[in-house]
Amino acid sequence: MRGTPWLIVKRLSAVPLVLLGLSTMVFIAMRMLPGSPATTLAAGGASGNTSAAEITENAAKINEALGLDKSLREQYFSFLGDLLTLDLGSSFYGGNSITGLLADSLPATIELTVAAMLIAILLGVLTGIVAALRKDTWIDTTTRAVGTVSFSLPWFALGVLSIVVFGVWLRWLPVIGRLPNHLDYQPFTNFILLDAIFQNRPELIMPWLTHLLLPATTLALSMAGFITRIVRASVLEVLGDDFVRTARMKGLSGGAILRRHVLRNSSLPIVTVLGLQFGSLLGGSVITETVFSYPGVGNLLINGILQRDYPIVQGAALAIALLFTLVNVAVDLLYLALDPRLRKA
Repeated sequence: MRGTPWLIVKRLSAVPLVLLGLSTMVFIAMRMLPGSPATTLAAGGASGNTSAAEITENAAKINEALGLDKSLREQYFSFLGDLLTLDLGSSFYGGNSITGLLADSLPATIELTVAAMLIAILLGVLTGIVAALRKDTWIDTTTRAVGTVSFSLPWFALGVLSIVVFGVWLRWLPVIGRLPNHLDYQPFTNFILLDAIFQNRPELIMPWLTHLLLPATTLALSMAGFITRIVRASVLEVLGDDFVRTARMKGLSGGAILRRHVLRNSSLPIVTVLGLQFGSLLGGSVITETVFSYPGVGNLLINGILQRDYPIVQGAALAIALLFTLVNVAVDLLYLALDPRLRKA
């Protein structure tokens, strides 16, 4: 047995290969899209008296300056060379560093995804356990019905509905941005909660939470419905095992059986689902951030695609893929902690 450190190295070694594969797919996909960033840039900088021929000439010059006149193979190897040196390039529009743009937007996406995950776990695990313990009652039936409906609704529909209800009709929550415009926020880590602590600015916390609540809950509801069904099925399966019946015969209380036996033995499939659903949340954050004008990586990615800004799309896709891959590695390591048998593999 080589031990847990070897298993950790083995799982982490797959991360570069996953990122390489994804970066290659994004590189090819962006260049297969119709439209040229050079033409867009040339047309955007043209005056009313600029002829079509002059726009075409300017577009050719921009293509050459950006290196887009080279063959696809040359562009790809140049991209890989920059990637190996951790150089993500600069935006075609404005020349902003991709690393700087990601440093500004990635914390917002992490905040949104983690908040949505916590809400989904709280709702999904609790309702799943209650539904399993009250099997075939009206509580179980209602919980499963609500979970099915929430899981079936697409994120953009939930987002628009929540904006209309809670933002427009009731006016309970803000629906745009990350903080009110009147607050003077100078980011240090760009994680608002950490900056509020480090900079001794508690007045940032409540406005941040109110802006975060609606998009995070919208993102979490669909996932919570799925978690409810998985938790219910997993708990019901463990409740029927012999060791649970033995524990009951020994006189253990229902709460003790649930804590010591049921939850621990049903945790592996639940952890699997949570790890996979975190990736879904990252994908859903692209839609949710766009609907709520939330300044995260998803919003950055959509704007980059619309503008054919290749470096932004490549950088944002890599950032999302890195988060997703690292979460999967963390889930694998959590398996090792929950099930000692896997450490002997």
